[in-house]
Amino acid sequence: MTPSYKGRFAPSPTGDLHVGNAWVAVLAWLDARRHGGAFVLRVEDLDEARCRDAYRQAMIDDLRWLGIDWDEGPDVGGPAAPYEQRLRRESYERALEHLRSARELYPCFCPRSRLLSIASAPQGLFGDEPRYDRRCLRLSDARRSELAASKPPSLRLHVRDDALITVDDRLLGRTTARPAEGGDFVVRRADGVIAYHLAVVVDDHAMGVTDVIRGSDLFPSAFRQVYLAERLGYAPPRYAHVPLVVDGDGRRLAKRQGDLSLRALREAGVRPQRLVGLLLWLAGQADRPEDISLREAVGAFDLVRVPRHPIVWRAAYTAWLQGNGDL
Repeated sequence: MTPSYKGRFAPSPTGDLHVGNAWVAVLAWLDARRHGGAFVLRVEDLDEARCRDAYRQAMIDDLRWLGIDWDEGPDVGGPAAPYEQRLRRESYERALEHLRSARELYPCFCPRSRLLSIASAPQGLFGDEPRYDRRCLRLSDARRSELAASKPPSLRLHVRDDALITVDDRLLGRTTARPAEGGDFVVRRADGVIAYHLAVVVDDHAMGVTDVIRGSDLFPSAFRQVYLAERLGYAPPRYAHVPLVVDGDGRRLAKRQGDLSLRALREAGVRPQRLVGLLLWLAGQADRPEDISLREAVGAFDLVRVPRHPIVWRAAYTAWLQGNGDL
């Protein structure tokens, strides 16, 4: 048992949770409970323009339907409250001030059109995004003042070229990379919204999170977040990046795929034990899918058995959940 273990699930209320979200939530909850640890529900609602109150409540309802509970969260409180990021602005501003006083930040005035046109694309971990060319890092103070008079800047973290970060992922193993290969990244957007990387690092530290289980698409983010945690003087959590649930074309499931939302499955009469049993089978925890509650699954759960390859969601899985056919 690991009494000091604290895990978390941190969804964004931009739509209904789907089976891909349930997959991550179930694995994170089971690992925490298997280690005798605590579990936190955090709502990542920084971008208030895209978030909806109705989705916040629906997330809580869907997770409780699955059998997931939490020791700290927006509806139960806790020592690190509030657990909604839109209410935690003061914490992020303190972190920004720390970075600013250490001369780790610089304003960026580049419009989105320019950022999208930058030709210098990194390789490896950060190959899916253009690397910022540090144009605004080289601006004089006078030029910055001139630009700031007509356009609010974003804030970027200047990532040191020689910094090496090692992530010892519980599923993917030990990897060492230079976060600078992905370029200097934004920690506060030009519209004032705090960027994901800063918020998640500050919140995980403030909430005492020791273990983060999340989708493998966020594996590159771990190197930036560990680097940022070090700049802020934090000890980073342990990571485990689990495979994504994808459709038949290999695309990550999205909230717009309403037929795979937990709300739609509930309305179709699917029992939570049936969905849990299917997810556990896909996670390598059972020889065949069969109805089981999350509580019943805790004792035998072992994260190491989770596959490393993407989980392809087939139409037969949805049919089986609804009692139509065998697998």
